[in-house]
Amino acid sequence: MRTDPSILHVDLDAFFAAVEQRDKPSLRGKPVVVGGIGVRGVVSTASYEARKYGVRSAMSTAEARSRCPHAAYLGPRFEVYREVSQAVMAQMRALSPLVEPLSLDEAFVDLTASGLSGLTVEDVTAIANDLKAAIKEASGGLTASVGAGTSKLIAKIASDLDKPDGVVVVPPGTEADFLAPMQVTVIPGVGPATAQRLSMAGVRTVADLQQLGEDELIRQVGSAHGSSLHRLAVAADDRAVVSDRETKSVSVEDTFETDILDRSLLTAIGDRMAHRVSERLQKAQLSGRTVTVKTRMHDFTTHTRSSTLAGPTDDPRVIARVARRLLEESDVSGGIRLLGVGVSSLADWIQDDLFTESENEEVPLEFVELPERPRERLSGYYPGQDVVHTSYGEGWVWGSGRGVVTVRFETAATPAGPVRSFAIEDPELRRLQRRPPDDAAAEDSAPDPPVPQISVPEIPVAQISVPQISVPEIPGREISGPGTSAAQAD
Repeated sequence: MRTDPSILHVDLDAFFAAVEQRDKPSLRGKPVVVGGIGVRGVVSTASYEARKYGVRSAMSTAEARSRCPHAAYLGPRFEVYREVSQAVMAQMRALSPLVEPLSLDEAFVDLTASGLSGLTVEDVTAIANDLKAAIKEASGGLTASVGAGTSKLIAKIASDLDKPDGVVVVPPGTEADFLAPMQVTVIPGVGPATAQRLSMAGVRTVADLQQLGEDELIRQVGSAHGSSLHRLAVAADDRAVVSDRETKSVSVEDTFETDILDRSLLTAIGDRMAHRVSERLQKAQLSGRTVTVKTRMHDFTTHTRSSTLAGPTDDPRVIARVARRLLEESDVSGGIRLLGVGVSSLADWIQDDLFTESENEEVPLEFVELPERPRERLSGYYPGQDVVHTSYGEGWVWGSGRGVVTVRFETAATPAGPVRSFAIEDPELRRLQRRPPDDAAAEDSAPDPPVPQISVPEIPVAQISVPQISVPEIPGREISGPGTSAAQAD
């Protein structure tokens, strides 16, 4: 164990929503929800203004709307989030060469890699505040919360205690007492099932957990998990900060607007996903042995099926063939709401003769033409999307539907701007194309964003996003409305 609190955990506050408020002046200080905006969307991030109404990450968008109907519901802009994330990570690397990113908005920083030692609580607090100031300047005003301690466990837990824009440094030697009053679910790996099992044994807080012997914990939750919990309960965490986290898997998944029962359509979608997984593997110069198909049923029951090959591959034909077989073994009679294809057990080499050339030639990978999603055919715009108009400049989509797209013309550098409506086909209005920053081709933790080119059977037009405002169809006509009217666009 370390003797000084030299590990930082930096967590950007409500990251996606904060970026949207930064870039959309009319939404500052108002509830903003970023995520899937369709009938089956899920909340990715909610601003602190929205959290006051009980909106949380991973909540269904439908429930979020019922709790906070006046919030602005926006689709994600991942290319912007990645750009901001790179600027923030650069500030961390300027402080220490040893930074371990966990996602776009959080990372561990090891201060000892900068040659710093004998750090006091006051020293680390000052360093954390300087880092927060640098992040705020580099990101255009975003705030971060920082936790610091002698281990990754303590630093990560500490960063969540004084949000937003806080700093918590846990003094060395107080780690066990720091954890004791907290709920046992604060320990990594203690999910609902494990918490329920521990609760039946009278364990509800970390202090309760600390009183149990290792043998008793093993009897309750199993050998591997029990030993780990016993160590973490007393803050015995010696995990090192590592700058290059090994990619564990590459996957693609999509949630459909309506349940799919057509097995041939699911197969076609699975083939497309296999091709995308292959592209990402090849971009990262990786290959994998284990192909997995994930299905979520109409009742939210989730199943995964896997098959391990004789050697690693990045061939889309091989991945698609295995995925097809796994999908054939799945029961789709009740309808599939989510499908995913992934490859794991990764390597940096390829087994060329996994399938013979003749086998590949006999069963070529063919793409079936999929039906177009109604929302893509009718508008192609979604709330929050960046657009530019020849006469009015840059703005973002306020809402769209019924042949009309409504745009608020403002940017991070302007005051709250006017709202105007245009015909969907207006040649002067177009999507704003941003140059995507360099990005890794594979991610091992966060779920993939929706697959835009995969289409599903048509849904009623009533489910297409339509702003709940009266919008004239006269191009360029200015209208008035509340600053968060994107909230009313589905």
